[in-house]
Amino acid sequence: MLNEERIILMARMASYEKGEGRENVKIGNYFRSDYIAAQVLKSVICAVIAFLLIFALYIVYNFEPLMENLYEMDLMAFARDVLIYFFATVASYGVITYLVSTWRYAKAKKSLRCYYNNLKKLNSLYTESK
Repeated sequence: MLNEERIILMARMASYEKGEGRENVKIGNYFRSDYIAAQVLKSVICAVIAFLLIFALYIVYNFEPLMENLYEMDLMAFARDVLIYFFATVASYGVITYLVSTWRYAKAKKSLRCYYNNLKKLNSLYTESK
């Protein structure tokens, strides 16, 4: 005999497993600190690469004025400004990634808790029918 509640629950769980659940299971396999650290590390590496590319484009674009004023400009002040921009960029990427990954981890854990509760409910529906 078919149990309508069991069928609805199984369909909902199968839909979750094929869609949002895949990513949530990957996230749920990590400890919170490990997941956040990995995401922040990836973000910092990408921020460094992005900053270096943008700085290289800036240098190429302004190559002639930089060469004309090379002996007149204060190179230490220029280097200090570049380093300030660099650290501000990398720090902002890191902080934003920390906040976003913390939110994603909490959301995934909450969703997985609901999924596991549905699994327990489905198991109890199977044991009741026997």
